[in-house]
Amino acid sequence: MTTIGIIGAGEVGTAIAQAAVRLGSEVVIANSRGPETLKQLVDQLGPSARAGTAAEAAAAGDFAVIAVPLKLVNHMPVEELAGKIVLDTNNYMIWRDGNYPRVDSGEKTIYELRQEQLPTAKIVQAFSHIQAPHMAARARPAGAPDRIALPISSNYPEAIALVADLLDRIGFDTVDNSPLSEAWRSAPGQPAWVALNQQTKPELIANLARARRLTSR
Repeated sequence: MTTIGIIGAGEVGTAIAQAAVRLGSEVVIANSRGPETLKQLVDQLGPSARAGTAAEAAAAGDFAVIAVPLKLVNHMPVEELAGKIVLDTNNYMIWRDGNYPRVDSGEKTIYELRQEQLPTAKIVQAFSHIQAPHMAARARPAGAPDRIALPISSNYPEAIALVADLLDRIGFDTVDNSPLSEAWRSAPGQPAWVALNQQTKPELIANLARARRLTSR
C-alpha cells in the first residue's frame, strides 16, 4: 500500500488527503502546530490516516506533497525528503508571499525555487490548478467529455509519470508542461490560470501555448 506524506493540513492538503484515502492509500499528514492539533481531521479521514510532524510525514511517505507556501522554509524537512518525489501545490501569490525578484525577472519559476530549497528531492508541480472545494466535485472518469486537465511540470520524468497516474486515478487529465522552467506558462494571470477548474485537456494545451511571459526587467 502506498503511503503519502502530506506537509500542510489546510484546505488543499486536506482535500488531497481525502482523495488519497479514497484511492486506498495511507496518509501521514502534518501542519506547523503539531500532530495533536490534527486529531479531528485524522478521525474524519479514518484508519488509513495519522498525524505526524513534517519530518515524520516526509520520512513515512513513498512520496510527499507540500501544501504550504514557498516562504515557509523552516517547515521543510530537507533530509527526510532527499531522493523522494515531492509534489508542490504552490502558486506564486504576491499578496501572500511577497515578491521574489528572481521570479519577477523571469530568471526562475516558483517551482525552480522550491527545487533549490530541496535540492536532493524531485520536485513536480501538481494540484496547482484545482481549488480544494473542486477536487472531489470536478473529478470524472477517464474519457468523460467534461473531464478537466491540470498542468504538471518537473525536471524528472519519473515524477511526471507518478503524478499523471495519481491524478488520472483521482479523476483528472494532465498536460506535461516540463521542465520546471516552463511552469510560468500556468502562473497566475496566464490563460491557463484564468480558466482554473474548468479546462479540458485540449483547452489547457491551447492555453499553455497562448502564454506570454511578463517580467519586471
